[in-house]
Amino acid sequence: MSALPGSAEGTAVTGLDSSPVEPAPLDLPPLTEQARLEARQIIARYPKARSALLPMLHLVQSYQGYVSPEGVALCAEELGLTKAEVGAVATFYTMYKRRPTGRHLVSVCTNTLCSVLGGQRIMDALSADLGVHHDETAADGSITLEHAECLAACDYAPVVTVDYEFYDQQDVDSARELVAALRRGEKPPPTRGAPLTDFKGISRQLAGFSQHGDAAAAQAAIDAPGALGPTLVGLRLAEERGESAPEMPSSRSTAASSSPDPAAEAAGVESAQRGAPEPSGRSLADQNDGTETPAGTEPGTTGQGPGKA
Repeated sequence: MSALPGSAEGTAVTGLDSSPVEPAPLDLPPLTEQARLEARQIIARYPKARSALLPMLHLVQSYQGYVSPEGVALCAEELGLTKAEVGAVATFYTMYKRRPTGRHLVSVCTNTLCSVLGGQRIMDALSADLGVHHDETAADGSITLEHAECLAACDYAPVVTVDYEFYDQQDVDSARELVAALRRGEKPPPTRGAPLTDFKGISRQLAGFSQHGDAAAAQAAIDAPGALGPTLVGLRLAEERGESAPEMPSSRSTAASSSPDPAAEAAGVESAQRGAPEPSGRSLADQNDGTETPAGTEPGTTGQGPGKA
């Protein structure tokens, strides 16, 4: 399957977003001085400033809903990087959006197991309901829909996430109702994990700041109940059947089994001491002068094609 670089289809196939930064919409909220101060707080966490770029990009999204041209410029200025360097990172990771994102980001896993169990049918149904395709936003700005290659929850397949919070074991009907509730302004509780906020809120969390308005809301998110049934099925069955994994070998027996045969080791040392000649066609470069082979005289080096004899 092929797709044009920078297209939504290309992003879906390669996993990389090569589209240019989309111009800022007229109603885009500006990056305030508070955003710049928070960016500097992030930088202060790291011994090398440029290591702060990833959470800073999430911070930009928490204010503007995507990595805007203004956000790229802010990151470049604060980190002493070029806009090209910031853009190269922002276009590599699919969690950084290159166009304005809806209030909620709905991700549908269409990888092998989820797809077999109905993930692709869910994606098709939501796409039809919203009138969008992969990485596109509904006309009312409520939902950005994307397919995901894997959400790391195969035991709960098919899986849908909203702003990276899990809604497990979905089907077409339940996923449709979930999205309809989101469009009505509701926030159905996830199957497990923290209570739902929105895409900007989770972006702020990923930047290292609390997305919750007060300490009570933050504590409620920590204490949110979770359903771990499918993950623990194997453990429960093992307990019922009295099964257990074999014991790990002791460190002493492991060391003994991994030690080389003394006779073979001695033979190897003796062979090395005799100074066996190098295989034909191979020679060691002089330790001080490096190789004497001119560049371009071997295939695959920096000359104009393979070298000539």
